[in-house]
Amino acid sequence: EPPRNAPPSTETVDTLIMPAAARAIAETNLKPESIQGTGKGGRILKEDVTQSEAATSPPPPTPPSVSVPAPPGAPAGGPREEESIRMTPIRRKIASHLLNAQQNAALLTTFNEIDMSGVMAMRAQFKEAYAKTYGIKLGFMSFFVKACVEALKTFPAVNAEIRDENIIYKNYNDIGIAVGGKKGLVVPVLRNAERMSFAEIETNIADLGQRARDNKLTVEELTGGTFTITNGGTFGSMLSTPIINPPQSAILGMHNIVERPVVIDGEIVIRPIMYVALTYDHRIIDGKEAVSFLVRVKECVENPSRILLEI
Repeated sequence: EPPRNAPPSTETVDTLIMPAAARAIAETNLKPESIQGTGKGGRILKEDVTQSEAATSPPPPTPPSVSVPAPPGAPAGGPREEESIRMTPIRRKIASHLLNAQQNAALLTTFNEIDMSGVMAMRAQFKEAYAKTYGIKLGFMSFFVKACVEALKTFPAVNAEIRDENIIYKNYNDIGIAVGGKKGLVVPVLRNAERMSFAEIETNIADLGQRARDNKLTVEELTGGTFTITNGGTFGSMLSTPIINPPQSAILGMHNIVERPVVIDGEIVIRPIMYVALTYDHRIIDGKEAVSFLVRVKECVENPSRILLEI
């Protein structure tokens, strides 16, 4: 009889190994003595070999990532990953342009609200005839372009720019319309908007917008504006402070239309209201001019007949 605590002989160990387990052991670097048998009488089964191999194998390599340590005060948890993607050339240009606007102009923003009832009623009345005649939908933007043209006639400083130590007043209205393209926000320009009809404005805006989405605008179509209009309302914006497009001195921000309670003739009524914002360069435009310009836009949009009669 072998002494107590002596290691088992090979014969004794082999008798405890089932045939399938023996084949599995032969395919690994495991020693039978290191495997705990779970079969009857302590026999080593194939499953015991598989489990023992899994327990002793090194973990699979972790795929490369850009995990970063959590900053002080961050909640404990799993890895916090970041992804680095280089800015596209157009995004870098936009960023530089907007940063230049903030650093080199004295920007202020004034706000007002516009009752859109008149425009909405006119669109509802003439939308079918308009579409049949011109082949395009009558939108809100043409009303605002027309209203801005009228306001720019009255307040020419809003249409001007600073060049060196001079103020350059312009007797034409090249209105930039901010639209979202595939590569970011672009501002194609309606040349001589003061000469355009409603239909011409709508047709040109539709064409510029489509070509912006198709990335087919030319450099000439994106430069040289004198005033800009941006419509954050298409994305649901209630209110914002738009940034001017240098060397321009002002930009009008349109927003979404929401039914709001307002007081008219001493009574509370529900009207479709749009908040509008005018950001302007205070170096060239006084506060009174900016506020008066926005009031003029409000008057023209709320009473579209003023645009037609130029009053």
